[in-house]
Amino acid sequence: MFKPSQHMLLLILAILCLAPGEVAFHRVKHVYDGDTVLLENGQRLRYLGINTPEVRHERRRAEYLANSARNFNRELVTNARISLEYSRRKKDRYGRLLAYVFMENGEMVNNLLVQKGLAHVMFNGDDMLYRDLLLASQRGAINKRLGIWTKLLKTDKEQYLGNSNSLRFHRTTCRFSKKICKTNTVKFKSRRDAYWEGHSPCKQCNP
Repeated sequence: MFKPSQHMLLLILAILCLAPGEVAFHRVKHVYDGDTVLLENGQRLRYLGINTPEVRHERRRAEYLANSARNFNRELVTNARISLEYSRRKKDRYGRLLAYVFMENGEMVNNLLVQKGLAHVMFNGDDMLYRDLLLASQRGAINKRLGIWTKLLKTDKEQYLGNSNSLRFHRTTCRFSKKICKTNTVKFKSRRDAYWEGHSPCKQCNP
């Protein structure tokens, strides 16, 4: 059962106490995938703290459950009013807004995707605002083997090296794993252990 964090409860109370018009609400014009949408004002928005499977591109097939993640995202935000909460960085290098997305009932869209097993957490050093909430949801989905976890954890015969600074994990043969300084090196006996601790996979070696 979903249990809002103390921070989320404070956010909900703040929204309820504000006079009409003081909360900035947005509507979604288009849903690209599970974690990226287009707002009515023309701004692209990337959900913070998570990563969903990639949908089909010109030269790349859709990843496992990518369409399911996109469809679930559509169900949540299409024709719904959403509010945004930003972290330290408001935009990424592509000019997309970066935010946690809340529905009017106070539930966080980012977190709901993780709970359903349709996203894994993806943190970085300067964005840990909802780490505890999202990581708890991910651990629950892992234990239940929901969604992506039926495949991500199916075969696992390697050891992995994590970076406590970037919160990414790599194959031991990855060129980026060799650049991790000793003080930031974390050894994982399995892929499950890495995800359990909130590390996300390197996009180069795809562990």
